[in-house]
Amino acid sequence: MIKTDVVIIGAGPVGLFTIHQLGIKGLKAEVIDNLDKIGGQCIELYPDKPIYDIPAVPACSGKSLTDRLKEQIKPFKANFHLNEKVQELKEDNNEWYVKTNKGKSFTAPNVIIAGGVGSFVPRKLPLKELEKFEEKQVFYSIDNKDKFKNKKIAIFGGGDSALDWALELSKIAKITLIHRREEFRGAPHTLSELERLKKEGKISIKTPFQIKSINEGNKLKSITLEDLDGKNEKIDADIILGFFGLIMQLGPIAEWDLNINKKVIPVNTKNFETNKKGIFAVGDICNYPGKLKLILSGFHEAALASVECFKRSRPNEKYRFQFTTSSKEIQERLGVIKKKIDD
Repeated sequence: MIKTDVVIIGAGPVGLFTIHQLGIKGLKAEVIDNLDKIGGQCIELYPDKPIYDIPAVPACSGKSLTDRLKEQIKPFKANFHLNEKVQELKEDNNEWYVKTNKGKSFTAPNVIIAGGVGSFVPRKLPLKELEKFEEKQVFYSIDNKDKFKNKKIAIFGGGDSALDWALELSKIAKITLIHRREEFRGAPHTLSELERLKKEGKISIKTPFQIKSINEGNKLKSITLEDLDGKNEKIDADIILGFFGLIMQLGPIAEWDLNINKKVIPVNTKNFETNKKGIFAVGDICNYPGKLKLILSGFHEAALASVECFKRSRPNEKYRFQFTTSSKEIQERLGVIKKKIDD
């Protein structure tokens, strides 16, 4: 069980700035995100696209903004639990118990939901029989390519992710790349490299094909493909990788009795608390009169929510607002000045 002051759900820009606002108040945070990287939509959807409405920053990319926020929160040493999703949330004696799909458990007086418009989840192959093999022989993301060494891999998809992984994994495994259309969408260099490996017999390409069925039994050994004319072809495969992009889902958040309306959570604007004491919502997922879905709005919401988190985490201490420009206490926490050690 991990005990902390605040559990933050979501590691996008607003979730990251929340760490900063908690940190300057002396509060610790654990951050959970179902993506495999920090940055949320900024990294997953538009890492290279310019953002023009961050105060004092005329233009920056999603990646640049994420990198700057990561640098800003370094002093607070928050722990990130990536590729994990909150599955259980329940209250016990003014503490919130949080459990992820990977079995990690947390307890904290505060939970801040900074989940954007929900969780990014992969689009899956349209074959129900594959579900029992997920995370065993069927995957929609890769965290460790070495486990695929010497495997027979069927990769489905026609975009950058499918192509990039086909090229990379061809170095250690036998690859069949399958796409429902004749043409792939990728950078010219990638497409050229794919064609070269095809000619050398290092990658097999099947187009236009879709998956029709899999072998019977408790282990994946082969799959049957079908083209547009109904022609079937069977190939050996003990691993299936699917890369069809991501969709947004609220997921378990919808089951937490937070008065969700049209996929957003109503909050009070005093401290951005939901209808549940100790659960806050900031960023795109929260809603109130006049709400603007801007990153800067999320930063403001995070600042106010952090004040209430302090009061709940330190009920015997009086909250004192301090300016970062003049507070030695905050500057010590930021590492700007060295903390004095009593003799």
